[in-house]
Amino acid sequence: MNIETALNKLFSLHQFGVKLGLENITNLLNFIGNPQKALNIFHIAGSNGKGSTASFLSSILMEAGYKVGQFTSPHFVRFNERIRVNGIEIPDECVADFMEKLDPYIIEFQPTFFELTTALAFKYFAESKVDFVVLETGLGGRLDATNTVIPLASVITTISLEHSHILGNSLQKIAFEKGGIIKKDVPVFIGLLPSESEQEITKMASEKNSRGFKLDDNIITGKDYVSVKSGGKKISLYAAPLKGYHQLLNAALAILTACEIISEITIKNILDGIDNVITNSGISGRYEIYRQRPRIIFDSAHNPGGIDSFVNEFKKEWAKYRSRILIFAAMKDKNTLVMIKKLKDYFDKIYFTNINYKRAATPEQLIEIAGKTNVSAEKLIDKTGFVKNFKNNYSKNDCLVVIGSIYLLGEIKTGLSG
Repeated sequence: MNIETALNKLFSLHQFGVKLGLENITNLLNFIGNPQKALNIFHIAGSNGKGSTASFLSSILMEAGYKVGQFTSPHFVRFNERIRVNGIEIPDECVADFMEKLDPYIIEFQPTFFELTTALAFKYFAESKVDFVVLETGLGGRLDATNTVIPLASVITTISLEHSHILGNSLQKIAFEKGGIIKKDVPVFIGLLPSESEQEITKMASEKNSRGFKLDDNIITGKDYVSVKSGGKKISLYAAPLKGYHQLLNAALAILTACEIISEITIKNILDGIDNVITNSGISGRYEIYRQRPRIIFDSAHNPGGIDSFVNEFKKEWAKYRSRILIFAAMKDKNTLVMIKKLKDYFDKIYFTNINYKRAATPEQLIEIAGKTNVSAEKLIDKTGFVKNFKNNYSKNDCLVVIGSIYLLGEIKTGLSG
């Protein structure tokens, strides 16, 4: 089986949708020999900041000399981006070989796309003999396919109202789902959460005899810096390659986790890990400056909390541009009305576009929603062509922001690289 056939087979499994529950993935992992049991894992859940926190943590561990596997989702351009060892994507032949060997099992038991991808990651990391794995959940936590591990530590980044039709319609219910990754006697590292969510996570940690490390108890914050105190170390962060104050908080959570779990981590490892996070992890789409002049920004903010983080950073520069254009798309299950309200005042022109994904809101649906806020917007068909034209023909004083679903950014990036 070649890689094209393997990926076609794998992506076809999207038809089975999201199956929350651990029975299918448990059976699949049993079938391939439970490779996850040989791994030292940091397990990360949250509404926002999972990918950034995972990348900071992976980079710090790599700078300390460890071999690190990292599992994230979704991908921007290539499926292989989801599974990396020391920043290098899984080879095509490993994906193809896995799918070929599992083909009879897939036909008989019909695992989902994410279940198979998770199993592939565990197998590849075990065969690569990594020292640590930084594992990001897919949806939720408690019933997520990744929640079949006993980790070294659990990490909860942020919690906000998202996927309410699946995870619950209150911060407490969503916290319960995210906090489902907390395991008995395994420490949990808790980001800055709303009080309702923090109370639920703290209660769950207590019930599991899991020692809780709250970020708020271990940092000092200022207008433009965050200082982390842990293990006799104090590390002050004033900037990171990923832009935005929220990224300093994500980095701080990664630092706290690394220092408390691995005493050998040095301040130099930490600072080098923060500085080299993009190179080491391959992360992108977080207030990513795709082009300086004219300014083009890609941001994968996909819920109101993510939009808040984007706006807090964009406020610093938006007024200096002659014109500001927005391209936006999101999933149907997101609170797009709130997202549009938060964005509308910063742009002169707004376009809604399509995403080739069944859960995506259509441009027409977004235009109707925007009308409730008296926002005038247009449908954009050729989003990649628009970005190319903006890049080549607009003034250096203009700014284009592409924001929303990571699938939106992925489709545009694929088109731009073609």
